[in-house]
Amino acid sequence: MAGSGLLIMILLAIDWNSVAVKTGQFILSFSILVVLHELGHFLPAKWFKCRVEKFYLFFNPWFSLFKKKIGETEWGLGWIPFGGYVKISGMIDESMDKEQLKMPAQPWEFRSKPAWQRLIIMLGGVTVNVILAIVIFIMIMWTWGEKYLPPQNLKYGIVADSLGKAVGLKDGDIIVKVGDKEIKDAMKIQGEVILTESKNITIVRDGKEMQLTLPDGFTKSMNKNKGDNFVDIRIPFIAGDFSKTSGAEKAGVEKGDRIIAVDSISTPYHNDFLALMKTKKTQKSIQLTVVRNNKDTITKTVQLDADGKIGVFPESELKKLGLEVVTKPYTLGESIPAGFRKCWETLGRYIAGIKQLFNGKANPNDSLGSVISIGKIFPSEWDWQSFWQLTAIFSIILAFMNVLPIPALDGGHALFTLVEMITGRKPGDKFIEYAQMVGMVLLLGLMAYALGLDIWRLFK
Repeated sequence: MAGSGLLIMILLAIDWNSVAVKTGQFILSFSILVVLHELGHFLPAKWFKCRVEKFYLFFNPWFSLFKKKIGETEWGLGWIPFGGYVKISGMIDESMDKEQLKMPAQPWEFRSKPAWQRLIIMLGGVTVNVILAIVIFIMIMWTWGEKYLPPQNLKYGIVADSLGKAVGLKDGDIIVKVGDKEIKDAMKIQGEVILTESKNITIVRDGKEMQLTLPDGFTKSMNKNKGDNFVDIRIPFIAGDFSKTSGAEKAGVEKGDRIIAVDSISTPYHNDFLALMKTKKTQKSIQLTVVRNNKDTITKTVQLDADGKIGVFPESELKKLGLEVVTKPYTLGESIPAGFRKCWETLGRYIAGIKQLFNGKANPNDSLGSVISIGKIFPSEWDWQSFWQLTAIFSIILAFMNVLPIPALDGGHALFTLVEMITGRKPGDKFIEYAQMVGMVLLLGLMAYALGLDIWRLFK
């Protein structure tokens, strides 16, 4: 009974509206990436007169949600949202169809085509993903421009969390450099510290510039919590929205009110309020002092909920918080090189993160994640700019992962084909079959492990 009660509490605590929005964005983004990736295989296969037996979005073991045969190709929708596939005649792939390979090679089969054609077919998906990422980045730059928050626009400085305080940071500091690199966007400080593996940061405190040393092992500590316990932007506590059972809203607190004190103790910033409220959890109510319309000071008696909270979400729009975000516009001509640059920067950052998994500066248990982790990255409210930004990022990541020379991935097939082109000797079907099986076992094992980690994190 205790276990079922805990499960009910967890289910009730979930914001299902937010989950639905995140899930919808994830499915749409993932579907776009998978369909276009597989189209990258399908089109050159057809150009080179290969028979394509199936084209599926998502995997369909045992049954399909939808399928329709058009010409020689069965088009369908599977029920396991972990990817998709095209089944090309005469190719050893995820289907592991061995019976076809026992027959003599036919002119329409993949295995009967010249090596250079097979290489193009295999790299078609990766090529499309790279092109897609570049095109999306170009369109983002052209449509929305580039938004960033310069460090000098941090009106209230930063809030130092546990890791930040450990290296000497204080609330109100402004970080202007990570290593020798000047910070352009204060929203990306954590990522810069993690990926550059810098040994120092430069800050401005009370108008004076000074340097702080980052200790050995700091990158690994940052990776453990994805930088969440390093620094944040310090903001005043302005009421942005209320929970459904908000005691503050019932007491008469309104959107736009700035909370400045609790029980006559000053809380000029949101982090001050959170720190003080940790000492108030045993109370049933508090005296909340707010400033309304930047002129009227009002005190309200607010009832606390069972968790000792008042049910107020802080304002998230930076402009309303007095923080000026800079938007750099791009013409269509300017957005093209900017889009290419953004694509390669994204790829470089991802490769740097992968490298840290192998040099011990990141723990796979902290960094690996499944579709659950990916889905959680999307915003709780539908935002097309964020949606396309994330889709472009995932597209270039998908391209990189697929080009790795691992059996069962496009890169593995491409590697065997390149060896054939160089040596003039084609690997045997049995060798490729066994390599495919090993690769599939490794990939499925990794996927299961990542999914297990995500489930464990949810309950943790």
